[in-house]
Amino acid sequence: MADHGPLRTLDERLGRTVAAGGIGIPSGLAELFADLGNTVVALPVLAVVMGWAGWRGWRGRQGWQGRQGQRGEKGDRGADDGGTSVRWWVPPLAAGLALAVVPALVVPLKLWIARPGPPQMAGGAHDGFYPSGHGATAAAAYGVAALLLIRGRRRTRADRPATGALTLTVAAGVVLLNVGVGIGLVRRGYHWPLDVLGGWFLAGVLLAVWCAVCDGWSGAGGSRGGNRGQ
Repeated sequence: MADHGPLRTLDERLGRTVAAGGIGIPSGLAELFADLGNTVVALPVLAVVMGWAGWRGWRGRQGWQGRQGQRGEKGDRGADDGGTSVRWWVPPLAAGLALAVVPALVVPLKLWIARPGPPQMAGGAHDGFYPSGHGATAAAAYGVAALLLIRGRRRTRADRPATGALTLTVAAGVVLLNVGVGIGLVRRGYHWPLDVLGGWFLAGVLLAVWCAVCDGWSGAGGSRGGNRGQ
């Protein structure tokens, strides 16, 4: 991105075509999707899902404590021990931190790479457009919200048969939403296509870290192991 090579030339050519309406998407619709990458929109959506995930995890913890008080046999306690270590607050807390980290990573990268923006953004307050902050925000916020939803539903045994369909539905919805955000950003001339791809890649790294943190610190692995032993 820093050097004006053939990839950057092709990227800017594609960006100009899309911004000129070459793919037939109305400007108003593109603006709507582009706005979904704004923190003002993405943060409240994630906050609602974080609240739901925290409430569900806390309720599951309280339910376990109630059942534990009724069980006096050592075998029952050992079978359920996998669920005792679950730190229900880790996934929602980590989700909020993942979104908070986005600007802390995007801003230095933009300043370092200093890629010029599309013609529509000429004369702006800055000259760094790679990676896209809106693209990274949307992918991180809606992506981790989807993971919280899927993870929360898996905690109930009765929901497990439908988990596959739920996962595919939520994942497809998030992918389509982020594609819409990316196209909207390019169509409105806010970013080049590779700016958006860079934001998605950055968000993908954050989502992978979130999964690793939750699996390692929230006790999810132990819970699944305990359930299999019952």
